[in-house]
Amino acid sequence: MRQRRLNEEEQALWAAFAQGIAPLRTARQAKPATLPPDPPVPPSTTPAKPGMSRAAIMQRLSSGGVHAVHGTASHSLTVQKGRGGAFEIGVRRPGLDDTSWRGLVSGKLRPARRLDLHGQVAQTAFHRLHGFIIQAHADNVRCVEIITGLGSGHNGGILRRELPFWLGRGDLGRLILAVVHPHAANQGAVRVLLRRSARGNGF
Repeated sequence: MRQRRLNEEEQALWAAFAQGIAPLRTARQAKPATLPPDPPVPPSTTPAKPGMSRAAIMQRLSSGGVHAVHGTASHSLTVQKGRGGAFEIGVRRPGLDDTSWRGLVSGKLRPARRLDLHGQVAQTAFHRLHGFIIQAHADNVRCVEIITGLGSGHNGGILRRELPFWLGRGDLGRLILAVVHPHAANQGAVRVLLRRSARGNGF
């Protein structure tokens, strides 16, 4: 069968039609379809929870506003110093009457309650001490004894070193009149003379 040649009009139509035809790709040539990238996640507008960064804590430590009492890899406990810093042991404070001071120093004023912190970690010891002093004052107890033990090292253990700072806190120091060691040879314990509560009279 003899093929017929296309005239000029038919050739123009075929050329226009052929321009819209794309060649088929083989299985090897075909590329897997790629998904469009995920849209960027907008930054969170939720405000961060309040707290102190490690740098801020270290700055306050260096300035003397916070006294570190215990630190581990997992947690750290800090307590605010009292306005007067560490409570001075063996020093008579203004306003304390002679009879009370002599009785405390001589040992005649016996402790009505005793708290033994020997062997406690600092965090536990501090919370026990805090509750002990608050409760003793509320019960109008006059004198208490706190045992820390001597500890190791040139300046003693951590409880012995930190106790004056704990007693000097604003919430505890205002309840205390004086602190002394039972005697010079026993530096691992102190006797605390408490102010009388509102129900009592005098100091």
